[in-house]
Amino acid sequence: MPRGSSPKRERQYEHIKESAEERGESTERAKEIAARTVNKERARAGESETASRSSLEDMSSSRRGGLRSHRGAQGPTKEQLYNEARQRNIEGRSKMDKAELKRALGR
Repeated sequence: MPRGSSPKRERQYEHIKESAEERGESTERAKEIAARTVNKERARAGESETASRSSLEDMSSSRRGGLRSHRGAQGPTKEQLYNEARQRNIEGRSKMDKAELKRALGR
């Protein structure tokens, strides 16, 4: 935890670290995840002296986590599958329907 952190950020760090350990991450990896997350939140809130552009412009960690955790009754949406296919550079993805995207992604 960075020096001079507020009690709120220290609680946040501990909570994130414990959650990562419960998911099976090693202690060192859990510490890294927690520190990076808290540092990004501090940057977004203007609590740090310097901040990278990506820390300020990306969506917040909590928002990203919330989007990733959503699994509807029929699995991920076509848009979510399409975005994953785009990240994996799968050709022909724009012409695929949801079932084809699932097959192409190996789901």
